[in-house]
Amino acid sequence: MIEKTLHANPSKNRTPRHRAREFALQGLYQWLLNNEDATKVVNNIRAAHGFDKADSDHFTVLLYGTIKDSVALRETFAPLVDRGIHELSPIEHAVLLIGAFELKNNMEIPYRVVINEAVELTKSFGGIDGHKYVNGVLDKLAAKLRPEEVAKGR
Repeated sequence: MIEKTLHANPSKNRTPRHRAREFALQGLYQWLLNNEDATKVVNNIRAAHGFDKADSDHFTVLLYGTIKDSVALRETFAPLVDRGIHELSPIEHAVLLIGAFELKNNMEIPYRVVINEAVELTKSFGGIDGHKYVNGVLDKLAAKLRPEEVAKGR
């Protein structure tokens, strides 16, 4: 389902890194729903149409890292969500994992960029107001994980 959406309505001016996040979202969606092995997911995604335009290195780090650290990442945002993790839509769940991973591990990416990218992914592939929910959770998480950067940005 997400694969059709991903290719049916591509956003304009997508950077290679944004494309990497889109493909990582697709891979996490597949992983969450089917509980497939990470290597199998990565190989499936790498064979997808348009993958050659994505930042392959960022995709690899993002997908493997998010899957490997998924338990710890969930623990970082679980107190910030208003429902159980299992009640999140698979898209919101995957986007929150990606956002949490980048906030925690990619300090070179400004927190506002991480949140904006997560919001854009959710707008493209999630439910009607899912982007607002993701924005609120990641904003709180950024304040927790990057307090100095967030304080300077406000």
